[in-house]
Amino acid sequence: MHAQFRKLALAASVAMALAAMSDVTTAESQSYTDTRQETQIWTTYALSPDLRANDLKVLVRNGKATLRGMVADEVHKELATDIALAVSGVDSVDNQIAVTSDYVPPEPKPGADRSYGVMVDDAAITAAIKSKLRWSKQANGMTTSVKTRSSRVTLTGNADSQADKDIAGRMASNTDGVLVVDNQLVVDALRPTPVEGAKGAVEQARDDVADSWITTKVKSTLMYSSNVSGSAISVSTNGGIVTLSGLVASGLERDLAIELAQNVRGVKTVRSSELRY
Repeated sequence: MHAQFRKLALAASVAMALAAMSDVTTAESQSYTDTRQETQIWTTYALSPDLRANDLKVLVRNGKATLRGMVADEVHKELATDIALAVSGVDSVDNQIAVTSDYVPPEPKPGADRSYGVMVDDAAITAAIKSKLRWSKQANGMTTSVKTRSSRVTLTGNADSQADKDIAGRMASNTDGVLVVDNQLVVDALRPTPVEGAKGAVEQARDDVADSWITTKVKSTLMYSSNVSGSAISVSTNGGIVTLSGLVASGLERDLAIELAQNVRGVKTVRSSELRY
């Protein structure tokens, strides 16, 4: 009888221990989920040009997000709610963000580290400029380093001519998000070696028949560029001849689109009679 009682007691103790372990595991799992959701919301705020400067606080517990902080516009408060609700598993939002029309986000302190959102923007700007330069006709004779900090771009390296240096500077300046360009490229008029020249000729010959490649790179160059509505311009290529069509806002925008297309490697000429303003 006593032995049976001890067995029952032991079984009950094991069951209670397993239940307690299950509760701990569930609590840890929920805590992980809450943290993951908070991180998703905060990261999206940090990447949003409208919200990144605001010091918004996020707390998630069991699918409910609580938001605190201050913004200058009701629209931005609504945006914060919409972003939080878009995160998987967040069922409700308690938006306690205060709207103050004269609120001005604090300026970063001199020498302070860049915010996460700014660093992502800088990386995107650097990648866009590097891509545009790599696709350009000037790329074969140019070694360029691109560094971006707080939307300010520095170009270093070598260019074959002053014209190539100037074109690289304009391409960087016309990249979306760039505030200013410090063009430190050094003009080096030395002719390429025979090996480099032969390599460039082979690449050029290959590009002459790569119409789809040319079209893609022209489109991408226009999309990366400020002062040009890339989405409003249609691009087609036939035998290296690029045709631009669509509507632009001004003659200046039209001229810039033509220049950007003309500078893409493999382009023989640009037809723009269908590009109107």
